[in-house]
Amino acid sequence: MNERRSRGGATELVAVDVGGTNARFALATIAADGAIALGDCVTLATHDHASFPIAWQAFASQSGGQLPRAVAIAIAGPINDAVIRFTNNPWTIQPAQLANQLGVDRVTLVNDFGAVGHAVLHAAADDFVHLSGPDVPLPSSGTISVIGPGTGLGVAHVWRDGKLLGEGGQRHVQATEGGHGDYAPLDTVEDAILARLRQRHRRVSMERVVSGPGLVDIYETLAALAGHAVAPQDDKALWQLGTSGEDSLAAAAIERFCLALGAVAGDLALAQGAAGVVIAGGLGLRIKDTLLASGFASRFCAKGRFEAMMAALPVKLIVHPQPGLLGAAAAFAMEHGI
Repeated sequence: MNERRSRGGATELVAVDVGGTNARFALATIAADGAIALGDCVTLATHDHASFPIAWQAFASQSGGQLPRAVAIAIAGPINDAVIRFTNNPWTIQPAQLANQLGVDRVTLVNDFGAVGHAVLHAAADDFVHLSGPDVPLPSSGTISVIGPGTGLGVAHVWRDGKLLGEGGQRHVQATEGGHGDYAPLDTVEDAILARLRQRHRRVSMERVVSGPGLVDIYETLAALAGHAVAPQDDKALWQLGTSGEDSLAAAAIERFCLALGAVAGDLALAQGAAGVVIAGGLGLRIKDTLLASGFASRFCAKGRFEAMMAALPVKLIVHPQPGLLGAAAAFAMEHGI
């Protein structure tokens, strides 16, 4: 391998997490035993840089010049195309040309929520906060469902066989499009939310409700049911108003969001045969205290004949500050057998 190695046989690389609005960079070190250390995160606005290679050079300048000759990039989108395009910025990435463009020897590309799955496998115990179920560590074997509400609804699952990696243990990370499954209302309020969304969408998926933008439709539905006229608000304003307590209707909408998240997380855990569940994403972290006090847990478990089984699953919230960067580096380690 040609990656730069530091003393002790560790591998040095650049970890990157590219979204539509920002690209986050950090120097990373993977020790011989697989432990990952991240340097300080540098966030660059994508609209300030004409292309990814230009942003790479900006990071290099801020880091003092020469970078390691290896990179791992988490990308918000599918990575199986010859040209990767972003929704919210004009960048394109051509995987076949990246190594030459960046002057590196090794490139690992991973879907951004696949990277979160890798982060779940590598995060320390104190990177998780208990949400519901038994307050025990995540199991060391079986499937962990990973669910992340944000701009959309990210869904992945990770699997491990219970053995340590140094003892031949196996692990697998699978990003999915599970957030695009059909949304299922569970009461008359959610029937009304679904009816509102059906006026604009031929098909209503889970992420139409369980995502940051979904709060607008929840809020406006609650207002209509209560006979209140409300001024149009974007989702960012509503999250602020609801979490701060400034607007009781916005707070009620966030509580309803937590119920829907619990139901969806339970459905996905059933579908994936989960032994545990992790809620991820900046939105989950932002409403941590609300989630803990909400009906999330009761909705997660409300699966008829399987209520007892669902109640036995540990559900955690990952609170690592940069799971995308950690997961990108972890994906690199897995790909290169470190």
